[in-house]
Amino acid sequence: MVLDSMITSPHRRSPSFRKQFPRDELGSWSTLLQRHRFLLTALALLAFLCTIYLYFAVTLGATESCSGLTGTKKTLCRLELAKDSVGNGKLKFF
Repeated sequence: MVLDSMITSPHRRSPSFRKQFPRDELGSWSTLLQRHRFLLTALALLAFLCTIYLYFAVTLGATESCSGLTGTKKTLCRLELAKDSVGNGKLKFF
């Protein structure tokens, strides 16, 4: 009988675990925010930078002036745009 009282199930938590983390503190939002403050800040910064990138990618993206054309006319239009973007062997950005 003495051995039975000393052997405990591995699924039972020790009293020291309960003292370390009170039940009401494990699930509170403030605890989660404190523990993951760095990750949440990095996620917010990443979302902000992605939003700025997408804004400029859409607004400064190449406008398709050949969108109404089809077939050979569209190919020739794209070829002219490519020729215009390269001047004197150097790529023109603006």
